[in-house]
Amino acid sequence: MKNVMILTGAGQIGMAIARRIGYEMKIVIGDKKPENAQAIAKTMNDAGFYVVPVAMDLSNRASIQNIISEAQKYGDITMLVNAAGVSPSQAPIEAILKVDLYGTAVLLEEVGKVIAPGGVGVTISSQSGHRMKQLTPEEDEQLACTPTEKLLKLPLLQLEHIRDTLHAYQLAKRGNEKRVMAESVKWGRKGARINSISPGIIVTPLAIDEFNGPRGDFYKNMFAKCPAGRPGTADEVANVAELLMSNQGAFITGADFLIDGGATASYFYGPLKP
Repeated sequence: MKNVMILTGAGQIGMAIARRIGYEMKIVIGDKKPENAQAIAKTMNDAGFYVVPVAMDLSNRASIQNIISEAQKYGDITMLVNAAGVSPSQAPIEAILKVDLYGTAVLLEEVGKVIAPGGVGVTISSQSGHRMKQLTPEEDEQLACTPTEKLLKLPLLQLEHIRDTLHAYQLAKRGNEKRVMAESVKWGRKGARINSISPGIIVTPLAIDEFNGPRGDFYKNMFAKCPAGRPGTADEVANVAELLMSNQGAFITGADFLIDGGATASYFYGPLKP
């Protein structure tokens, strides 16, 4: 029996984090596309890790409960890395809200029920949540605290109030940040911690889809005009995750960390300002 990490989302960011901190653990990796989970598992197993691939749909509570049950076969769940999700160019509004908002909320809730004392989690949000118009305190509290099965029924999440897939994505990611804050209180009762990371443009297959999508020029302009002058890498996100999930981050919980090369700063106060 080993300590167990649940990794959702078989992508470059999740793998970079798991490789950084997942040694000597059993890693159960879930993805909606089993072939993606199997590919990441093979890459990591060939590098000396202990990885089991599982089919998992983040938008489905039963599927989330299934991966948790699978993970518990190998030991105590001590780490969660949630890097699953869809982007504005990959899915319609309803799917973005169901996966990125509802699914993340359910995952944090379900893992929070079983996380071991001293456990820690991180969920990957996005810079997009930081650039949306501020919500009211009441709306923020609704995103944070509404029971998961009622979350998608909130007035601000109805189709008539959402302009396009980017707006849906921004709402979902704002919801992720608020949900992490609320869940950190519950996780804290078990001696566990949960935080979120909001990356900017990170070069991954998902980002390449965006570069080649309808907003490709927008994203290329964004990283060209941010203070860093470039996109980031998955390993740079893993640097932050390593701090948050190690003993060095033991006093950090319920927080969101923006890692975007200064793009959001430039959006508000620099050449990216609309």
